[in-house]
Formats: sequence, structure tokens, C-alpha cells
Amino acid sequence: MSGTRRPRIAILGRFAEGTTVTRYAALVNARRLLELVWAAGGEPITLLPVAGSNWAERLSGIDGVLMPGGSDVSPKRYGEEPNTDEIYGVDDLQDEVDLDLVNYVFENGFPLLTICRGTQVTNVALGGTLLQHMAEPHRHHVAKVSFESNIEELGLSHPDVQASCYHHQILKDLGRGVVPIAHASEGHVEAVRYDNAKNWAFGLQWHPEDNFDEDAAQLEIVRAFVSAARR
Repeated sequence: MSGTRRPRIAILGRFAEGTTVTRYAALVNARRLLELVWAAGGEPITLLPVAGSNWAERLSGIDGVLMPGGSDVSPKRYGEEPNTDEIYGVDDLQDEVDLDLVNYVFENGFPLLTICRGTQVTNVALGGTLLQHMAEPHRHHVAKVSFESNIEELGLSHPDVQASCYHHQILKDLGRGVVPIAHASEGHVEAVRYDNAKNWAFGLQWHPEDNFDEDAAQLEIVRAFVSAARR
């Protein structure tokens, strides 16, 4: 890989029923997320979720994988039936491809960053479960989160970050090799490292794209990811 080329970061797209600029259903990624990856030095590339993908072919030339936020994972994927009406946006194809890609990433050692749903689906892929609905959801919620470890690997100069959250589910039973490294004040996990990964691999429960131009720590985390992809 050329030393001057931006590392190519694959971001699996999310299905949407429609957008203001499409006449029909759409495939989307948050503009702010793509702008964050670009600001961190990466080249964001959206991938269409396709069942039975040949990931070796599709990830040729890709340097890192980012699993973004999105709608809820079907509880059936972690052995449960829905127990709340708050579950939304479940899409079987999205779940299938997310899980398949995560497993391929771990098997083949790609640098990995997971965000919100991405962290939840990765926990499920590794055998974990989710709390289907929080007693007090973190929607439009910004609060301090303190890291307990792995500060240097995440490029942070200080353990505290202002986490901008939009989630109503949290990790419950942790999957294989999912190690908590930061918690919310209520006690639930807000960041993890993936100990069974062959490369740089971390997950956030919040959305760093929301406030990366106000809280430098958000940009530094993604810079650390892009740097790992560059290596």
C-alpha cells in the first residue's frame, strides 16, 4: 500500500425505507460518520449488504472495517423472543450480513471499529446477548464516560470523553473476548476491546460522529483506528 494513499475503510450500509433524495428504499450511512472517517485520514467506502458475500473478493484493497450504528438486532439472533414493543427496524438480511462480515473480520485480522448497533451485533456474533430495552434509554443523551484501560491504543490523552448516545439497548451477557474498558455512570458498558481479534479492534456504544468537531477525543479514537488500518 502506498504511504500516501488514504486507508480504505469499509462501512456496511444500512437499509432505509426512504430518504428525502430517493424515490424508493435507500442504502445509507450517516454523513457525519463518513466525514469523521475522512477527517481522521481514511477513505470511507459504503458496502451494499449482500447475502452470501465473497468477502475475500469484496474486501480486496480494504484496510479496515467499521461497523456503524443502525436499527435493532433481532432478539432471535441471540436466542430470545422479543419482550418489548420498543424494538424497531429489524431486517433479517441486515442482521445476516452484519454477522457474516463480523465473523470474517475476526477470522482474517482486519482492524475493526464498531459503533452502537455495530458493537451490539459484534457482541451477538461472539455469543453474547443484549438487554432489549433500557429502563432509561440513552436517546439524545450526552454524558461523560471514563476509560479504565487502553487509553494509548485509542490515541487518547485523557480518559474522559463526552459520549453522545442514541440507544435504547445495551450489552447484557458479553460475548467471547469482549472486554469492557469504559462504563456509563449508570454502570453499563460503553466501550469494549475485542481480545480475540488478531488486530486493533475496539467498540463504542455511543456515536463519535455526533460531536467530533467539539470533543477532540472522538476524532482521536477514529484516528487511532485509521492508523491501525494504515499499518
